[in-house]
Amino acid sequence: MMNDATLRKIDLNLLLAFSVLMQERNVSRAAERLLLGQPGLSAALKRLRETLDDELFVRVGRGLQPTPRALSIAPAIEDALSGIERAIRPPAAFDPAQWQGEFRIGMCDNLESSFFGPLVARLRKLAPNARLVSVAFDRRDAARLLDEGAFDLSISVHDEPASWHVRAPMFEQASLCVYDPRHLKCAEPLSLKQFANAPHVTVSVEGTISTSVDAALARLGYRRQIVATAPRFSALPLTLQAMPAIATIPESIARCMAKLHDLAISYPPFELPADPVTMLYRRVDHADGRAIWLRRLVVEVVADSLRANGCSVGVSTDAGCYEQPVLAEAV
Repeated sequence: MMNDATLRKIDLNLLLAFSVLMQERNVSRAAERLLLGQPGLSAALKRLRETLDDELFVRVGRGLQPTPRALSIAPAIEDALSGIERAIRPPAAFDPAQWQGEFRIGMCDNLESSFFGPLVARLRKLAPNARLVSVAFDRRDAARLLDEGAFDLSISVHDEPASWHVRAPMFEQASLCVYDPRHLKCAEPLSLKQFANAPHVTVSVEGTISTSVDAALARLGYRRQIVATAPRFSALPLTLQAMPAIATIPESIARCMAKLHDLAISYPPFELPADPVTMLYRRVDHADGRAIWLRRLVVEVVADSLRANGCSVGVSTDAGCYEQPVLAEAV
């Protein structure tokens, strides 16, 4: 049996040289195929002969004749080279129409309400054998859940990512005020006084009462009355239909609620900072065909859904790994 020192002397170049010589039985033609000069190929053959302690090839006329040792090891070397070729061959392009499996996406409450339905509908057309699973999460847990494999990617307002994650921009999430005009008689757009004097309903997973809205109001010398706080956006429509109150929420879900529940919307009567919605995914998935396809699908659905709901915001395509990252046209 060959010892480790002998095996270390046999590199891939030597195996390639042996394989091509077995096929061509001619040094000149073999050197041409390997893009080597004849001296280079002769040197490689010499090293292989010395390592294996066998002539391997003997000259017969103008050609080469393999020795019994060469003939005996040739099949194993061909199998090894074929295995290496299969391993490093570029993967086949991802075909969603044929793929059977599960896509898992983490989305915060308001984004799930806005995009999950359109995303499922698009997925059913393009990948009819696939299943989409939306995973609820607190944005503080997004990185941990991503590492644990709970989802392929998440869409939220993410914190600074770890070095092994990629955080790609998607869009700037503005806020709108939403209320039931049958209960709250307000002229549109809302005035600062109307906003401050009305009851307010907020959404907070943690049960936090004060938000950036209250900080902005305080700078203007106003306070608002928060009468209720819910952990999920799904509680808002029936709450607003039951009482006079205003909810200041992300634009995408505000416009959806207004359409579905006959609610009124208005821009806040003061400036509020927009939240950067981003996509978080594993760096190891950056160039994976399946992962790229999913990220591009999400970007396209988000852009189409925002446009259909009347949101005038551009959506970045950075997450889709396109050759030239562009910004989708704003409506």
